[in-house]
Amino acid sequence: MTTAPNTAVPASVGSSFPDSTGRPDRVRRLSGASEFNEVLRNGRRLRRGGVTVVAHRRHGGLPRIGLVAGRRVGGAVVRNRARRRLRAALREVTLAEATDYVVIATPVVATAPFEELCGWVRDAISSTLPRASAR
Repeated sequence: MTTAPNTAVPASVGSSFPDSTGRPDRVRRLSGASEFNEVLRNGRRLRRGGVTVVAHRRHGGLPRIGLVAGRRVGGAVVRNRARRRLRAALREVTLAEATDYVVIATPVVATAPFEELCGWVRDAISSTLPRASAR
């Protein structure tokens, strides 16, 4: 089976296990402090609403995502809710291939209307995508 090469893929944050549609995920997770630090140190940082996105281009591969919801977001239940909501919002956007993203939540992520959260994520991610006119 051959597929056309894509420069952007729909986000489905998770492991390499199939999602509810039965197809494998097209996004990987960042793992380990060294990968997070690489993105945070060298990436482009954009804040939209209650979400900060740091994007860093790399050579080849699927996009990778890391989520950060620190203690200032709230207790464990609130932090987990914020991460779940970010994962759901990331499924609604298109991510560039060969790019690592770190998405940082603020306390408002857990309570903001979902459409507004999706707008913040969409705006931040689209601002990090490479522009054809820039090259």
